[in-house]
Amino acid sequence: MKRLACCLTFTLLAASSGLLAQSSSNSFSSPSSAQVAAPVSKAAANASPAPFSRLALSGGIGAMGINMQAAVNANRYLNIRGIGNYFSYTVSNVTIDNNNGSNGISVSGNLKFASGGAAVDLYPFPNHGFRLSPGAIFYNQNAATATGIAAAGTSFTFGSQKYYSDTVNPLNITAKLGLNTRQRAFSMTTGWGNLISRKGGHWSFPFEIGAVFTGAPTLALNPTGNACLTAADAAINGPSCVNMATNSTAQTNVAAEIAKYQKDLNVLPVYPIFSFGIGYNFKIR
Repeated sequence: MKRLACCLTFTLLAASSGLLAQSSSNSFSSPSSAQVAAPVSKAAANASPAPFSRLALSGGIGAMGINMQAAVNANRYLNIRGIGNYFSYTVSNVTIDNNNGSNGISVSGNLKFASGGAAVDLYPFPNHGFRLSPGAIFYNQNAATATGIAAAGTSFTFGSQKYYSDTVNPLNITAKLGLNTRQRAFSMTTGWGNLISRKGGHWSFPFEIGAVFTGAPTLALNPTGNACLTAADAAINGPSCVNMATNSTAQTNVAAEIAKYQKDLNVLPVYPIFSFGIGYNFKIR
């Protein structure tokens, strides 16, 4: 009887030990893949943001002045970008010496850039910054203007005729160089730097180079006041002095001078685009 009790006790202890071991094994075993999802890396989660979910703003400087841009992501390969440029610089009463010993010309002028447009940025390799960007300029007021007041005796050549500024009513010349022959023009650029990174970053440093097909620059010259055919007549308002704004021969000579300069400008049918800047993008939905 005593021997039977010992056997039963031993059996119960062995069974208890087995149950505890099994319970301990179950408690510390790793969960299955069905129970816990694998963690997703931050880069993978942000690699393809939802369409129109991020907005980028940037500022910089380029060949069209101060550059301002805004962009949204259309899909993994495309951004849609709006572009604005502005710059204005004015000089007043700058004297240009004349090589004939006279007092020269007092010049005032203004250089102004004001343009706006849009582009589609195509990224053939979304995780890299290289892009191709066809686009268009819808608003273009790029131009340079200048006014010169010629001191008495200062000489000019219009066409093949040399003129001298009159003493009584000196010659004034207003010139305008238009860089906006086409108000609406196609553009094509390439560059590096995605304003909306497909890797999840916020900052970018875009670089762009290309051209906008504005047409050849235009030149206008409008002389007013009197000019004379000889320096002697210019000193005394002599008989060879004519009003440059109304005299038909003078106007023909001015037109010939404009045509000469315009021929040189016609070889420049595009305006170069070159810019670089800094941008920041953020989530909008």
